[in-house]
Amino acid sequence: MINKLLPSAIEALADIPDGAVVAVGGFGGAGMPDDLIQALIAQGATDLTLVSNNAGQGDTGLAALLKAGRVRRILCSYPRMNGSHVFETLYRAGKIELEIVPQGNLAERLRAAGCGIGGFYTPTGFGTLLAKGKESRTIDGRNYVLEYPIHVDFALINAEEGDRWGNLVYRKTARNFAPIMAMAAHNTIASVGRVVELGELDPERVITPGIFVKHIVQRTDVAPAQQQVG
Repeated sequence: MINKLLPSAIEALADIPDGAVVAVGGFGGAGMPDDLIQALIAQGATDLTLVSNNAGQGDTGLAALLKAGRVRRILCSYPRMNGSHVFETLYRAGKIELEIVPQGNLAERLRAAGCGIGGFYTPTGFGTLLAKGKESRTIDGRNYVLEYPIHVDFALINAEEGDRWGNLVYRKTARNFAPIMAMAAHNTIASVGRVVELGELDPERVITPGIFVKHIVQRTDVAPAQQQVG
């Protein structure tokens, strides 16, 4: 019997090794798997490469992971935003590497990994420092830069509902990067607000099929209405 539900986030993240590439869903507070991030800090994996939309705010969530010294390198679109003092301190001290990836490129590079695409040309970044060292070409009179997929070892994502097979439904904008991160990752761990019986999810609402999910964990720390924003 297929049952991907585990009793705790710590157990779900137990296999993440040092040096892993870890993608974390979320756009600000919307869809951020805070319980999985806290479990990753407790689990102890270090020397991680983090793939995310931003580099964290305040002292919680991604910022707490960075502050714990677990991240060696980060790929993100918005490393500096209101309250991103942890990342800024680490970066200025030379304690973390940064690759800035424009948001559309971030999404497409993750999607490319999930779809088996070897690379793609995009006009985004051409003629800027972001294109330095990258192949470029002119197609139909327009300049493009070659970008490669972002392959992920583990994706930590947040969903509203899931069943024991790992089928997932998201809540509005809390969906954000989660579906493409799940596709790009070899192992996806999803924190869900509610676990439902097989057949209870409307197939038309399932965004991430269970084939892309290794484990699910039910959140117990906050009420469902507070877990996802959007």
